[in-house]
Amino acid sequence: QVQLVESGGGLVQPGGSLRLSCAASGFTFSMYIMRWYRQAPGKERELVATISTHGTATNYADSVKGRFTISRDNAKNTVSLQMNSLKPEDTAVYYCYVTLGYWGQGTQVTVSS
Repeated sequence: QVQLVESGGGLVQPGGSLRLSCAASGFTFSMYIMRWYRQAPGKERELVATISTHGTATNYADSVKGRFTISRDNAKNTVSLQMNSLKPEDTAVYYCYVTLGYWGQGTQVTVSS
């Protein structure tokens, strides 16, 4: 069965960095576009970043452009999100998503001093 397991969330001060990872299994990872979403309390889930099947194309929400970088390792079936210059408004639960229609369980990111 399809599984997506996120890791790497936590508490960080404004201006800090975190790296999220998502380990995928149960499907042919290299064949699918992968995405990171986030959902802040009281807000709708929003798309943060997208990466193509071979990692040659990426796309970002305007709110994270220039600060976040999505990448993937098809040999290890993982997708990552490097988050730099974090702001309090980046606080949310971050979810990994595969365009097969499956979600990970989410990992909490809290940016606060």
